[in-house]
Amino acid sequence: GFDLMDRKLLEAVIHRFDGGPVGLDNIAASIGEERDTIEDVIEPFLIQQGFLQRTPRGRIATLAAYRHLGVTAPAAMQNGAGLFAADNE
Repeated sequence: GFDLMDRKLLEAVIHRFDGGPVGLDNIAASIGEERDTIEDVIEPFLIQQGFLQRTPRGRIATLAAYRHLGVTAPAAMQNGAGLFAADNE
C-alpha cells in the first residue's frame, strides 16, 4: 500500500521539482533514499498505481498524484494538456 516513502517521493517531485521531470539522482538526494531502493522498491508501485510516469527527461507526477495528495495541479495538466501537448499541434 501507500506508505511514508511513497508519500515523500511524490511530495518531493511535486513540491521541490514542480511536478517534474526530475532525475532519479535528484529525487534520491532530496528524500535521503538510495537510488536503487527508489528504482526497485518505491517507484514500481507508484507507476503501477498511476501516480508517477517515467519519461526520457525524468520522473513526472501525474494528475492522480496531485489529487491523492490534495494538491492543486498545474492548469495545463488539469486541462488535459500532457507533457508533450506542444508536439501534437
